[in-house]
Formats: sequence, C-alpha cells, structure tokens
Amino acid sequence: MSGDIRARFRIDRGSFALDVDLNLPGRGVTALFGHSGSGKTTCLRAMAGLERTPDGYFALGDEVWQDEARDLFLPPHRRALGVVFQEAGLFPHRSVRGNMEYGQQRTGDTGTLALSDVADLLGIRHLLDRSPQQLSGGERQRVAIARALLAAPKVLLMDEPLAALDLKRKLEILPYLERLHRELAIPIIYVSHAPDEVARLADHLVLLDSGKVVASGPLNNVLSRLNLPAAFADDAGVVIEAAVAAHEADDLTRLEFPGGMIFVSRRTEAVGTFLRCRIHARDISLTLVPQTLSSILNCVTATVVDLAPTDTPGHVLVRLEAGGEPLLARITRRSADKLEIRPGLVLRAQIKAVALLA
Repeated sequence: MSGDIRARFRIDRGSFALDVDLNLPGRGVTALFGHSGSGKTTCLRAMAGLERTPDGYFALGDEVWQDEARDLFLPPHRRALGVVFQEAGLFPHRSVRGNMEYGQQRTGDTGTLALSDVADLLGIRHLLDRSPQQLSGGERQRVAIARALLAAPKVLLMDEPLAALDLKRKLEILPYLERLHRELAIPIIYVSHAPDEVARLADHLVLLDSGKVVASGPLNNVLSRLNLPAAFADDAGVVIEAAVAAHEADDLTRLEFPGGMIFVSRRTEAVGTFLRCRIHARDISLTLVPQTLSSILNCVTATVVDLAPTDTPGHVLVRLEAGGEPLLARITRRSADKLEIRPGLVLRAQIKAVALLA
C-alpha cells in the first residue's frame, strides 16, 4: 500500500468526546499513546469500523473506507485490515495452524504471505499442531498476529497487544514486533500506554489527551518537545539510531550517529548494524569545556535550541541539537543560570547512560 493514512473522527458521549484529525505515514509503526481514557482505543476502533462516527473519514491512500459526507461506510469485514487486541481471542477448538488458516479463509485471499513464512517470521512453526490451551500468553499473541497477517491486511491495528502479558512474556514478544517492523511493508497502528514500548517500536507518535491530539509527528520530533504531556515529561528523552562502528579491545562497542560517537558494553552485532538507543534527559549533564578527567566516556558537541521549566520545581529541560539529532537534558535552574544556558550556545553534552532498545 502506498500513500498516507487519513483519519478524521468525532464522537461525543457526554462524559467523553473524541475529536481527531490525523495524517499518518503509510509505512512503519505509528503509536497512539496516552493515559487510560485518552481515546486511543476508541480511535483505533473507529479506524477498524467497529465504531461508526458522524462526520467520520478514513482512507488508506486512494482507498476510502469511510466518508460520511458521501454516506460511505465499509463494515469491518469488508476492510482489508488485521486487528490484534489485548487478548489473543484464538478459537479453542482449532489448532495453531487452524487459527492461522482462518485468517486466509476470512478473506479468501492467500495474499503475498504464505502460512509457513508467517510462522517463521513470528517463530511459531514448532507450535502449528498445538492447541491454544498449550501455549503461553506470548505464544498466543504471536499466533493472533499471524492470523491477522494471513488475512492479507493493508494495515495492521494493534490495541495494547502486550498489556495482558507479564514482563517476561513482553520481552519474549517484543523482538518479533521489531521483526514485523523491519520486514513488512504494511503500516502498523499501535496503541500503547507504555513509553518503553513506544520508544522501542514507533517511527511516528501521536499523543492523545482527553480525546484530542496534543502532538503528532516523527518519533523524535515529538519526544524532544519541551511541552510534553505529563505522561512523557517525567521520562523525557530521545531515541537515536546508531551504527556499530567497532568492537573495542576493552569490552566496549563504539556506536556512531550524526551527533558523534557513544560507547556501550560490548555487543555481538556486526559492524554496520544499526541499533536503536534511548537517551534520557536525566542522564545528560552539560559543560562549557571538554572534560578530560571524567569517568563519563560519552561526550558530544551540541547547540542549545531552547529551554523551558519542568513540573519539578527548580529544574529546566534543555533542548539540544547534535549533528542534526535532537537531545534533551534535565538540569537545575541554578546550573542553567550558572552556565548561562541560552539558545545558540555551543557546549558539550555528557551522556551518562545509554539504554539499548533491543
């Protein structure tokens, strides 16, 4: 599928109102993020056609599934989409293979993905003859995703697919979601209230609050905003893609990104492999001169773009740019005054910790 996704929905239920107007990319993972009750699931259900909204509009490229101005509304079973909910919802009387085949039977289209290919993609080939009752929670979710993919969807909608899983099962399934991201061309709309999932998976981020869109754009453009909603502000930080440049002799791996280089504990990935990293604002300190006598290895040249107060008294959030890459630093107001932090100032950002998201 090519072209953007257009979604416009308005729902008024008295105690809750949804009012969104979105233009989303037709590739990659778009995360709908917000606290409970922000409208994420309602928005996803409207995309699926499970909620019919007055004045609603939904289109994938040139393919329009809803346009109330023309009295056009395709019901869910006529939309080329896959939906994965919190609970896998597998048919207990069918084997794993039978559940996956149901996805093909639903549309009568084998699509471009063979059952064996999807089984390999999600690591469930060895489970094909088992019943759902013999599977772990993570395995059931992978089968549910496989069933959705075999329906030959043009978009995959995922409503908090990890919310019902414990931490061990979440860590089990996340690499498979990353693999879907890398290997499939179809867009994924991913609902979540977990910042770590969003940072690890998303390319595009939509922040919802009280049924309204408060921010929408490429992941880092949104994460590096200084007026982040409280759900992200306490955990402010950015995500960067860094390439493995070398494996050093002292059990460190050197990563390079447009803003400079960073060192992490030794990795096994080949040189040239790109890794997604998260750098929290709380893990960056600022200095006006290079520090040679410091235990902090990761230090990059950055320019101050802007700064703003945070919800924490006495602290400010500083937006930086390093080689075109945004960074955030959380420092005290006293430090900002002492260093005379202001837009345009060139300084050194010392990165105390890097979280690898894989």
